[in-house]
Amino acid sequence: MQIKESGEDYLEAILILSKKQESVRATDICNYFGYARASVSVVLKHFREEGYVSVDGNNRITLTDKGLEIAQNMYNRHQIITEIFRSLGVPEDIAEKDACRVEHYISTETFNALKRHFNK
Repeated sequence: MQIKESGEDYLEAILILSKKQESVRATDICNYFGYARASVSVVLKHFREEGYVSVDGNNRITLTDKGLEIAQNMYNRHQIITEIFRSLGVPEDIAEKDACRVEHYISTETFNALKRHFNK
């Protein structure tokens, strides 16, 4: 099953949050995006069912291998594309926002060509 852009963003957010803090809970994701608890709960339920995350008895969210692979791929793309945009003179805030959009749609071939060209 192909995961959608918003799903990729959620998984990437869980990865980013897990790098910054000891554990990740639904409220952390709500705060990260500014989303309502109900919206986040629906997504997390779907992710559990599809095997992207696990949630323990203390409501701590962990990426499964399947979820981690997607999250790391998106995070890597985001970081590299942001850096490429910044190296072209794009202001930081715009480079971040644009990279977030582009990371989901750029093909693997084009992304790898950009990496090679910019030696990232």
